[in-house]
Amino acid sequence: MRKKTVVTRLLPTEVIEKLQAVSEVTMWPTAENAASREFLLREIKDADALLSMLTDSIDAELIAQGKKLRIIANMAVGYDNIDLQAAKSQGIYVTNTPDVLNETTADLAFALLLTTARRIPEAIDFLRSGEWRLWSPFLLAGQDVYGATLGIVGMGRIGEAVAKRARGFAMHVLYHNRQRKPEVEERLGVTYATFDDLLRQADFVMVLTPLTESTYHMIGERELHLMKKTAILINVSRGSVVDEHALYQALRMGEIHAAGLDVFEQEPIPPDHPLLQLQNVVALPHIGSASRDTRMHMAMLAADNICAVLAGGDPITSIV
Repeated sequence: MRKKTVVTRLLPTEVIEKLQAVSEVTMWPTAENAASREFLLREIKDADALLSMLTDSIDAELIAQGKKLRIIANMAVGYDNIDLQAAKSQGIYVTNTPDVLNETTADLAFALLLTTARRIPEAIDFLRSGEWRLWSPFLLAGQDVYGATLGIVGMGRIGEAVAKRARGFAMHVLYHNRQRKPEVEERLGVTYATFDDLLRQADFVMVLTPLTESTYHMIGERELHLMKKTAILINVSRGSVVDEHALYQALRMGEIHAAGLDVFEQEPIPPDHPLLQLQNVVALPHIGSASRDTRMHMAMLAADNICAVLAGGDPITSIV
């Protein structure tokens, strides 16, 4: 009997043709909406492989339905949407798509830093609304980036890519990581700091750590209070790494200067969310890896992982 792959979002023809070479493909018909729970529960029952998105909740209940399931290929670097223990207990591979999105995500992270620091969205709105009538010495004055101190929380591959970009702006780069990285310090000229010292010293705090039990709400009321009043928080990791209620209060009360956010605790974030009402917040719809080439590379890597497993081999980028 021919194997079956379930794909939870409409993907380009090239990706589907690769999967069709080793299996029948059942695909959710749109790219704009997430696969329904009913679709997933129904189709996973006789599936050998699942190609999922970070917005799909692949929990224990769903995994238990996949009696034939051999691999869950997540089209993302993160995998906090998947119950790893449930997958492991059933002998199911879980894979992600690391490395192919490092540079693209670093581009977006640094663009968000620059955009927030220089108040670009506010300036665009100011101009288009016809409010610009006179040049003024401190009109929409922002923060300097060149020569400032950047604190990177989570020095993985994306953190290293951001640090390289910061060198072009002569920034002093501090980092905090679960494990110190002397080789990275020497190669990139970055300085290790304790978490609290980084928060106290950085002009820009950039969060790049994965979401785990230990990083949930790691930026909360205490941590925001440690930051400079002129500091800017940038989050391009996962929304739940930051306590959004605490962040809202800190921004509203002027405890920190601004925030640039590509990720949120609830996605899509409701348009009436309090954070979106603040002028000192630049918010993006989780587009860190959203370049055409990178998204295609991610999809193809997820498909390659499935093809390898369905052919009887090991996956390329296995988590479990």
